[in-house]
Amino acid sequence: MMQQAKEGTMPPKTKPLLWTPGDWNALFGFGTNILVNLLVLTGLLQFVLKMPSDIVFGRILPALGLMMFLSTGYYAWLAYQLAKKTGRDDVCALPSGISVPHMFVVTFVIMLPIASMTGDPVKGWEAGLVWVFFQSFILMAGGFIAPFIRKVTPRAALLGTLAGVSIAFISMRPALEIFLTPAIGLTCLAIILLSWFGGVRYPRGIPAGLVAIGFGMVIAWGSALLGLDVGGLSLAKLGAAFSTFGFSLPLPAVDHVFSGFSYLGIILVTAIPFGIYDLVEAMDNVESAEAAGDHYPTTRVLTADGVVSLIGCLMGNPFINAVYIGHPGWKAMGGRIGYSAATGLMVIALCWFGIIALLLALIPIVAISPILLYIGMLIGAQAFQTTPTSHAPAIVLALTPHLAAWAKTLIDGALGAAGTNAAAVGIDKMANMGVLYHGLELMGGGAILSGLVLGAIAVFVIERQFLNAAAFAAAGAVLTYFGLMHGEAIGIGKGLGVTPSISLAYAMVAALLYACSRSLVGAVEPKTMTTEPHGKLEPAE
Repeated sequence: MMQQAKEGTMPPKTKPLLWTPGDWNALFGFGTNILVNLLVLTGLLQFVLKMPSDIVFGRILPALGLMMFLSTGYYAWLAYQLAKKTGRDDVCALPSGISVPHMFVVTFVIMLPIASMTGDPVKGWEAGLVWVFFQSFILMAGGFIAPFIRKVTPRAALLGTLAGVSIAFISMRPALEIFLTPAIGLTCLAIILLSWFGGVRYPRGIPAGLVAIGFGMVIAWGSALLGLDVGGLSLAKLGAAFSTFGFSLPLPAVDHVFSGFSYLGIILVTAIPFGIYDLVEAMDNVESAEAAGDHYPTTRVLTADGVVSLIGCLMGNPFINAVYIGHPGWKAMGGRIGYSAATGLMVIALCWFGIIALLLALIPIVAISPILLYIGMLIGAQAFQTTPTSHAPAIVLALTPHLAAWAKTLIDGALGAAGTNAAAVGIDKMANMGVLYHGLELMGGGAILSGLVLGAIAVFVIERQFLNAAAFAAAGAVLTYFGLMHGEAIGIGKGLGVTPSISLAYAMVAALLYACSRSLVGAVEPKTMTTEPHGKLEPAE
């Protein structure tokens, strides 16, 4: 019995501490991380989507605050239960918050295109709500199917298609913004790179993101005082931001959720593959926590993320919740149970009292752009750093549909600004000028799934596992038939599929690969799939 207690299998007589001195360190670090994400998210809503302020500060942010409060509170409770069960005093709560990759995907791939197409950002918001609605149920069901998906899909395919999103839809816009205001953008980028890639530590351990924002504010406000207007800040805008102060409780948005179902075909093309990615990401992060000594049940984590995301969605929040990477770091910093719950309380205060608008009026948006670029760089690099070197060509192949989708978005935006569209200009005329618009349209449709399938086929060909490659090619044929790949919406076309020629081509590839798997048995030995990456991904602070 004494041995059992020593090993932590017997419940202790004393209750776990809800707060320790180390929780202050974790709260400052993790809280700053969450604050930056909130500022970025609000900037996307206001400046990219042109969302009305009453929707941003009166509906979306209060609902988001509620979601994060529930999430961080639940994971604090889960940590408390684990500490109570094991008798350990070093249990650290799982960090959680807005899923950063999804924040950009739902903005640029779902909400922005629909807002641009309809001319109404509220329609984009409603589409985002439906996206999260489906993602939530995928997460809740994911505890049962996630192990199978992870088993059959190569990591290079999953991370490769995510890298495509990071390069095209996360990295490019911030990079362009940096060079539009280089005095702030490049300076802040250097601050970020020095710390998060170069290992430079700033005085008193201040996080690099906070240092970058501080420098950006100094340059922007200094230039404003000199009448140079570098950064676009002004006392007038600062004064206007005070108008958002007030107490806003989240209100049910079920009617807006149902309104967004009219865009279901477009939404499912990305909701399904990103739901799959969520499952893998959550499992990876739970495994990371277990490696640090804290065992949390994957099914409960996935279910919790799904439930709190669904609650947030029904209250008006179009951004999904996720367990963050970095649990070992916060634990090493001294974080235990309290830092998680305290972060939730901080978010409630920021979101329900309209403080975010004031912070945005104080901080130049270009000072945040390097943080976004860094996130895109990290996600893109992860695909190469955590997979075998031999799979690099497959990752590049998985990127290409996203580049096509990005190029089409730029062309559509430019033509829209000129008051026309590709059909009016003429697809053939554009092709004669070297712009293969229809090719971009076909390759970029359903880019996330397209990249995943193409990447998986390439990985299995590289590994000489032709039967597996044939299975993914066959899946590509089916998905393309219904418009989930290489199509703008789900359907069956005129009975032959949304893009029948591409669907048929995938079927032919599947047949070829299957023939290779049968005829080359004994002639070509399949490789044993290696899981060793060629480098180690170091998380940011």
